[in-house]
Amino acid sequence: MSSNVQNISAVMNAEKPLLLFVDDDPIIVDALSTVLEKDFDVITAESRKQVIKLLQDLPVKPSLALVDLGLPPKPHSPEEGFRLIEELMALNGSFKILVLSGQNEDVNIHHALTLGAVDFIPKPCDMSLLKARLEHQMMMLQAEVTEKELVDENILLGESTAMKTLRDLIQQFADTPFPVLIAGESGTGKELVAEELHNMSARSRLPFMTINCAAFTSELLEAQLFGHTRGAFTGATSEKAGFFEEARDGTLFLDEIGELPLALQSKLLRVLENGEFYRIGETRPRVSGARIITATNKELKEEVKVGSFRQDLYHRLCVLTINVPPLRERENDATLLLDHFKKMYTVGNALFELDKEAIELLKEYTFPGNIRELRNIVIRLSAKYSGKTVSRQDLYVELETDYEPLNLDSGVTDSTLMQELQEKNFQLDEKLTDWERRYVNRALEMCNGNLSKAARMLGINRTTLYSRLQRLNITTKAD
Repeated sequence: MSSNVQNISAVMNAEKPLLLFVDDDPIIVDALSTVLEKDFDVITAESRKQVIKLLQDLPVKPSLALVDLGLPPKPHSPEEGFRLIEELMALNGSFKILVLSGQNEDVNIHHALTLGAVDFIPKPCDMSLLKARLEHQMMMLQAEVTEKELVDENILLGESTAMKTLRDLIQQFADTPFPVLIAGESGTGKELVAEELHNMSARSRLPFMTINCAAFTSELLEAQLFGHTRGAFTGATSEKAGFFEEARDGTLFLDEIGELPLALQSKLLRVLENGEFYRIGETRPRVSGARIITATNKELKEEVKVGSFRQDLYHRLCVLTINVPPLRERENDATLLLDHFKKMYTVGNALFELDKEAIELLKEYTFPGNIRELRNIVIRLSAKYSGKTVSRQDLYVELETDYEPLNLDSGVTDSTLMQELQEKNFQLDEKLTDWERRYVNRALEMCNGNLSKAARMLGINRTTLYSRLQRLNITTKAD
């Protein structure tokens, strides 16, 4: 039988690689675990919440996962599976997530891959195929460990004007003591920018500590940041230093700062103002000399407007700001990165090649998942087309298909506009609000109420869509 949360100690001492298997069907779990445990130590869970609790308890974290999309409490919807992929990627950007699901519609496959999954295997699956795909991803993990420095360097390379500007800003801000806010979409390489800021500074020989604010509950995040005394809360069997102490006078990188709970924002503000913080359970203040770098894919100004982020903290954090460009704004860098990733992830010398039409598609594609998505595309193409030529259609099936632009035919002619403008009570703001409401409602309808997809269709981020829904009094079930 597979390993689970009750036998964590056995997992810690295992020589076989850890595999996280998430599925709510006990028959499938038992059958596949029996086969897979010959090559892996399988840790099982049946829901997204159980996974997060399990990973918090595990002293050794897996880097390979097999995940179903249809999970409780919505087993007939892929949303829980999508959220789990996002959360696992937030915990570890190098997580190799293979989706094993019967919800294998094209839109689900493409969205899962864009979120960070590296493969999608429909149910029912061929066991030899499943094992081959898992073994391939283990090989990829080993390659990434041995060549991590090369990968990191590559992601900050590029000949585009946007990347040259980014490197200039990193050099300018590297050795200042002030906080730096790194803004950019998911998958653009914000953590690598933070590491480069540290490596180019006078603090480079001091610790560089990273914590993802979206990966913990509020209580656990506070303990991770500030530390705790023995007995401060249930489970605190010994005292523990937090990241602010462990970073000493080095650098503390707070990723996904937009997810920091309001209750902790005031405590972070205190550290930024005078360096003081308290371990949980202590009344004696401690002092941190760490430089703070933060990153977010949210629009923090919008978060301030809706009351989920403190304005005073926002102004403290954005003393210096670096915007990491999305891949679609980096001119021909996608081709440069693709060639480099090909050399990274191809076994032997049998590189795949893109034909002319595939190259054109690569240049046209907007890469909603940015660098991470491009890397995963190359990994899949390397596995499927080693030594072969990839056609436009071959490449297309690996992409998340862009949505067709909204086309609300207004039927408004110039004469109609002139007539409306001559009306006594004409109000431009009312007209614009009406059109905005129509576009938002139509997008929500086309995306079946999925806010992330609707926001992408409208060309705005999810937080902005939330605020507009409130302003337009549009009610919908959040995804």
